[in-house]
Amino acid sequence: MHNQLKLFAGLSNLPLSQKIAHYVKVPLAQCEISRFSDGEIFIQINENIRGADVFIIQSTNPPAENLMELLIMIDAAKRASASRITAVLPYYGYARQDRKDQPRVAISAKLVANLITKAGADRVLTMDLHASQIQGFFDIPSDHLYSNRTFNAYFSKIVNGPLVVVAPDVGSVKMVRTFAKDLNASLAIVDKRRPSPNQSEVINIVGEVEGRTAIIRDDMVDTAGTLTRAAVAIRDRGAKEVLACCTHPVLSGQALESIEKSPMTKLVVADTISVESKKLPKKIEVLSVADVFGEAILRIHSEESVSILFD
Repeated sequence: MHNQLKLFAGLSNLPLSQKIAHYVKVPLAQCEISRFSDGEIFIQINENIRGADVFIIQSTNPPAENLMELLIMIDAAKRASASRITAVLPYYGYARQDRKDQPRVAISAKLVANLITKAGADRVLTMDLHASQIQGFFDIPSDHLYSNRTFNAYFSKIVNGPLVVVAPDVGSVKMVRTFAKDLNASLAIVDKRRPSPNQSEVINIVGEVEGRTAIIRDDMVDTAGTLTRAAVAIRDRGAKEVLACCTHPVLSGQALESIEKSPMTKLVVADTISVESKKLPKKIEVLSVADVFGEAILRIHSEESVSILFD
């Protein structure tokens, strides 16, 4: 077992970091994060962490400064002689660029994994990766947490009657099947075609949605194009009500306006990305996954199994 547990928070998602610290019952460690006049990031750890088990909480959503902040914090902890450094990434940015599906493009998800490893991280803890194989991009141990238990607990209390869980694309079927099984719901799949990045066209729905409450389950909502088109198609197929849940609320472009105008009655998201600066419509509800991360941190620190969190 490692020495004292130390929690550090980057600036990308302080509210979640504070909730995790509250769950773990360890205050956030003192760290100065500032900028030079030209915008260059300066980080200084203001307490002794020699031999400590350090966890750095930082989502790497845009802007790119969030990723740079994480790398500098890892380097600062390494040079301060931390015993072990775990990068806690509630949202792993650049995860959509996980393969070379076009000529002359980067595999940015692998590049980011290399940067985190080379900066000095000994372990990575993240949630609902866009592609599960990204775990293999790291040459250090990685723990992949799931938000299903948080969403399951929520929907099991508010939904009654026939229920169908809808996968917005074929790639998310495995995650959605597990979600549907836990809710004793049937499964449907949206068959779509994506003509260009951030644009999608719903072609067909495989499965029965008529007369049922439908929950669209996805790992992230960015421009909300896929989500809103799927909601329209499901409504047109006779669904009684259309709900949705997505782990990572990227919410870029006209996403909020599209969600407000969509036939969805509710969109539930996790707090892996801070949305405090956004004016969310009433139909969006935010659930915290701080307890999932907090429990994982405690188990990693005490060298216990994390797999119980997957049940």
